[in-house]
Amino acid sequence: MSTPPIKSNLLLIPTYNERTSAPMLADAVLKLELDLDLLFIDDNSPDGTGEILDHIADRDPRVQVIHRTEKMGLGSAYLAGFSHSLKTGYQNSICMDADLSHNPEDLPRFISALEKQDLVSGSRYIKDGGIINWPLPRLLLSKAAAGYARLLTRMPFTDPTGGFNAYRNEMLARLPLTDIRSQGYSFQIEMKHLAWKQGFRVGEIPILFTERREGKSKMSAGIIHEALWIVWKLVMKR
Repeated sequence: MSTPPIKSNLLLIPTYNERTSAPMLADAVLKLELDLDLLFIDDNSPDGTGEILDHIADRDPRVQVIHRTEKMGLGSAYLAGFSHSLKTGYQNSICMDADLSHNPEDLPRFISALEKQDLVSGSRYIKDGGIINWPLPRLLLSKAAAGYARLLTRMPFTDPTGGFNAYRNEMLARLPLTDIRSQGYSFQIEMKHLAWKQGFRVGEIPILFTERREGKSKMSAGIIHEALWIVWKLVMKR
């Protein structure tokens, strides 16, 4: 019996109430015809996002959907996606938001960069990167959070909170992922810090981030407080 071919890339996309943007994102990614499958992790969205994604998966074998029973957080959604990616034999896992703030046309650059890096982080704050349509207060808050995390942890990332990231599964299999506790955007900080501290090859590529056009932002005071606490946790572990 011949050995099945190794699958290359799995795109992980957590969803909660994204019935408009998630199908648009799936369509945009699939049109690129990359060596890439999509995995949506839906937290029982009240707006029916999960059912809509099931219809897309029924039509296209490149799309998969994990249904969770309740809203459990971004961090645990990505960890569930990593587990699925590792168990099903993919080489790489790529993470992006469902709200169209990340440009699918950047995916080939992430895939290419993974040939030399174990973790590729999309940065809004290096040359050729940027943010479109954010109000000034939110932009200042984001830049302050990035500077705060970088200053205290000494990580070589200009955008430690950014959510468009790619990982080699060979690295993920060697990381103590059970140590990750973050549920909000601080998950991105923890993952990058963990990979960097373990001595893996990490790098950045520029991305343009566009404010979401549909739905509501998941940002909250609780998520901000978690991020502040996580940074100090990482500093104390060091």
